[in-house]
Amino acid sequence: MSTEETAAPNKAATPEDDGMTWWYRWLCKIAGVLGGISCAISGVWNCVTVNPLNIAAGVWMVLNAFVLFLCEVPFCCQFVEFANAVAARADKLKPWQKSFFYCGMALFPVFLSFSFTTLFGNAIAFATGVLYGLASLGKKGDAVTYARLQHQKRGDEERMAETANGAPE
Repeated sequence: MSTEETAAPNKAATPEDDGMTWWYRWLCKIAGVLGGISCAISGVWNCVTVNPLNIAAGVWMVLNAFVLFLCEVPFCCQFVEFANAVAARADKLKPWQKSFFYCGMALFPVFLSFSFTTLFGNAIAFATGVLYGLASLGKKGDAVTYARLQHQKRGDEERMAETANGAPE
């Protein structure tokens, strides 16, 4: 056996196995970057206050921005030693796991300190989670398969109606 054949079974699940097209994967990454930027700017702006809950929400938003950058575009975090390991682990997550993670990260500062800054600052990060959630639903089926299923369902219903009326099978 060659080294390629022995390495194939040990290969981890690639991001292409999640059923996302290349353009949708890029859309999610771009939304993650924009969400990170909006979280960082709004988080720093939110920290310019004397209210401790606003400061805590601002710090959490800056942390959200760092996590979004770390998971979506690890080359932006080259100064962090563990960036590539975290990015590799984040790429192995399924889209629904990323969705819960990103949406939960974005909702926490809003619950902590509800204001326009936290609401609009976390909106794009939350939208990134929604995009990953939509990706977990899978691809839309084609019309031919749907019509075939509807025809089969209609035939099953007709058979059930005939047997219920006492007609012989």
